[in-house]
Amino acid sequence: MSDSDTKPNKGLLGMVERVGNKLPHPVIIFILFSVILIIISEIAVRFGVQGSYLDANTGEDTVVEAVSLLNGEGIAHIFNSAVTNFTGFAPLGTVLVAMLGVGVAEWTGLISSSLKKLLNNVPSALLTSMVVFAGIISNIASDAGYVVVVPLGAIVFAAAGRHPIAGLAAAFAGVSAGFSANLIFGPTDALLAGISNEALASSNIDYEVAVTGNWYFIIVSTFLLTAVGAFVTEKFVEPRLGEYHGDYSPSEEKLTPVQNKGLIAALAALVVFLIIMGFLMIPENAPLRALDDAGELTLSNFLSNGLLFMIFLLFAIPGLAYGITTGKVKSSHDFVQGMAESMSSMGGYLVLAFFAAQFIDYFAYTNLGYIIASNGAALLENIGFVGLPLILAFILFTAFINLFMGSASAKWAIMAPIFVPMLFTLNISPEMTLMAYRIADSSSNVISPLMSYFAMILVFAQRYDKNSGLGTIISTMIYYTVSFLIAWSVLLVIWYSIGLPLGPNAPSVLQ
Repeated sequence: MSDSDTKPNKGLLGMVERVGNKLPHPVIIFILFSVILIIISEIAVRFGVQGSYLDANTGEDTVVEAVSLLNGEGIAHIFNSAVTNFTGFAPLGTVLVAMLGVGVAEWTGLISSSLKKLLNNVPSALLTSMVVFAGIISNIASDAGYVVVVPLGAIVFAAAGRHPIAGLAAAFAGVSAGFSANLIFGPTDALLAGISNEALASSNIDYEVAVTGNWYFIIVSTFLLTAVGAFVTEKFVEPRLGEYHGDYSPSEEKLTPVQNKGLIAALAALVVFLIIMGFLMIPENAPLRALDDAGELTLSNFLSNGLLFMIFLLFAIPGLAYGITTGKVKSSHDFVQGMAESMSSMGGYLVLAFFAAQFIDYFAYTNLGYIIASNGAALLENIGFVGLPLILAFILFTAFINLFMGSASAKWAIMAPIFVPMLFTLNISPEMTLMAYRIADSSSNVISPLMSYFAMILVFAQRYDKNSGLGTIISTMIYYTVSFLIAWSVLLVIWYSIGLPLGPNAPSVLQ
């Protein structure tokens, strides 16, 4: 009996799941979406559909016209870009490299033994909160949380005898819907603050948004979303999923002395590895530091490009130490087998990633995302809202646009030159405008099939329930989208009403 045979499947969300899961295989869905998009692009060109936005770099209006995939150039693009779309698909290398290391740790038994030890020391009441919190703070490492925390969330729940897809959902909510919350500021803060400053400069406004402009707010947001995510998981998601009857069943056996010895060896290997990484990262002239645009030695290049290889080693080295100690790894062949088995389980993801990459590329090539975003922004600008109603309308609009245009920086490049100066004239600080944008951009990530890692999440879910489909993911994650959007917006309204600073020298309201 499969899990899907027993879980509640009623109401509106039940209908969404049933309809979504009765659709063809996700690969076929992406093919159909691509075909429909090709036809729409031609229709849009014939009707002269276009949009325009203010380019913050040049200070001039940029007209964006629809581009057809049915003319000669479009057809050539479909053929000529197919391979590069796949090999350049951002989540592909990220997932495969990280899974190599995770595969070693999983195959040797390190992950299962570590979870047994963890679950003996962590109260069950805190387990859900821990998974959501780990997902939220993982975004400091950019996209690494998707390939590390999300699958581990499912494993942790399964090991505790709970529904693994609930654990996956809780981790996914933290990583993706909570992407703009954290205890410290990171690369995303710097990127979006830079775009905000370009928008201000293009309107000749003498004001600068600091990288720390949202710091106080995102700290509080981390704890708020952890509580909301845990509550939603336990009160809505798990009851709806019902009792798990899938193929995975946690081992009830206690850790043996050899396994405990293996954990000690793995911990020792981990400590040595972290010490070495510390020497490579922390000193002022450390090898992993490189000159940034400002001429300062920073870790920005490493965080963008080298962090995933570190994550591979972070799992592979302790996994190898554990395997050698317990006798699981007796030769180099065993070590390679662990990685090979991990890759063999990713075959379905590779097929899905190929067609998802084509669809996402076609959407970008046709400019339809830019047109939707720019025309929607112009419509919102002309409605005439002011103050809090404008902020809330801006949040809802951005959350909707995020379903069609996943890139946070690309959307903000279109919207910042319009809304940052406009709200500035209404005494709403650029930091407040930016935070409103980030709330909306994060909250609806988890229900957008255009989000780069959506296909990967589906594959992870199918490991535990082969009947899981797009309907399962969307109907499960919509709880988090709605809850995060409401709770986060209420927090922003309170912050705005009281006039609390969003960060150091970053007011909510201009004086």
